[in-house]
Amino acid sequence: MKVIRSLALCSLLAVAGNAFAADKVCKLEISGNDQMQFDKKELAVAADCTQVELTLKHTGKLPAQAMGHNWVLSKTPDQAGVASDGIGAGFANDHIKKGDTRVIAHTKIVGGGQTTSITFPTSALKKGESYTYICSFPGHSSLMKGAFKFG
Repeated sequence: MKVIRSLALCSLLAVAGNAFAADKVCKLEISGNDQMQFDKKELAVAADCTQVELTLKHTGKLPAQAMGHNWVLSKTPDQAGVASDGIGAGFANDHIKKGDTRVIAHTKIVGGGQTTSITFPTSALKKGESYTYICSFPGHSSLMKGAFKFG
């Protein structure tokens, strides 16, 4: 009877250990400035990451209404449409069209000296797929963009 209990306990611990090990949060940081530039042209997370925690810092001095930045992730072919639709969405909506299913993740808009963070699951990402991040503030996406690699 003791052997059976020991085996059952070992099995339970092994399953619990796998459950705890399954969640891996990968942290990324990126900055934007008053010259409409991100400090990184590429961000990457490994395939074993289950969540991404991204922090965006605005290193400039101008206010959000004049030179705001956000970080928006979409599939590369969707990037231009997301940026275009974001213009019409307006500042109050962080220049993200409400309900836009092309947007995988996005931060709010921040101004000079401000920081914002988001956490999103990697379950929406596929290995080998092409992803692009942009700033969707009007006129910024042509300069403020980069490749996002998963896997």
